[in-house]
Amino acid sequence: MAAAPSSLASSHLSRVADLRRAAAVAIPAVPQQLRIGCSRRRAQRVVAMAGSGKFFVGGNWKCNGTKDSISKLVSELNAATLETDVDVVVAPPFIYIDQVKNSLTGRIEVSAQNVWIGKGGAYTGEISAEQLVDIGVQWVILGHSERRHIIGEDDEFIGKKAAYALSQNVKLIACIGELLEEREAGKTFDVCFKQMKAFADSISNWADVVIAYEPVWAIGTGKVATPEQAQEVHAAVRDWLKTNVSPEVASSTRIIYGGSVNAANCAELAKKEDIDGFLVGGASLKWLLFVALKTPLANFITHFQISMVFKQDYVY
Repeated sequence: MAAAPSSLASSHLSRVADLRRAAAVAIPAVPQQLRIGCSRRRAQRVVAMAGSGKFFVGGNWKCNGTKDSISKLVSELNAATLETDVDVVVAPPFIYIDQVKNSLTGRIEVSAQNVWIGKGGAYTGEISAEQLVDIGVQWVILGHSERRHIIGEDDEFIGKKAAYALSQNVKLIACIGELLEEREAGKTFDVCFKQMKAFADSISNWADVVIAYEPVWAIGTGKVATPEQAQEVHAAVRDWLKTNVSPEVASSTRIIYGGSVNAANCAELAKKEDIDGFLVGGASLKWLLFVALKTPLANFITHFQISMVFKQDYVY
């Protein structure tokens, strides 16, 4: 893997750390240059703001589980002590969504892992946004690398699916991220900005959107972006939003990280100003303790228990 991108300027790292608790307020960015190891272009400046709102933790269960194992996992989640200022969302396989909705505490919201591009009809195997709403599903994950690179969904298709889901009041976890060869070629920002543009071309209301940066080379590999690598991309994406959408959207949109996140590394990642939470795969099922470090200024730690119910059966 290529060498870690150089860190952001010290003035950027010392930005006010309690913005996650503040209302969305556009704060003027301090002109500065970002030295980029993962892109040949230079960002002109980095937005001196972080996503407002609650810290966000999402668990993507992917294509895993049985009625029994999911019942055990839901029981553990229901018994967990969750801080009130952390949003928690889980995404079970479609076939188990109703089981989870009917047994999971209302404190935790439920996401689908995919949705069709429009209204239901003669589309064998697809699930419509209207059907998700009908059973009380609040979120959907779109743009995940496994659907981009295994199923073959392209940027435009993903953007249109996102727009329709939002039009039906299904909130969106919008995934972006680069392949290893793209990072090594210095194209990380190019790839992420292209994927962001596809979402932005289709989305008019960002109030119900969370962006998940998931470098493909870190998903299920055990490799994880360093806190500096992740922060660099998160800050650049926030700057892209400021320039291409609006300062208000850049300020208020939460940008979360995914890619081999676990209890051992999430605290250091969460200290970074522009990392507003996590989208977790394997760790959402297998790690006994998941720690989310909130508001670095106060060094405030929240945590919840995750049961190791899938053991060796879980495939990241």
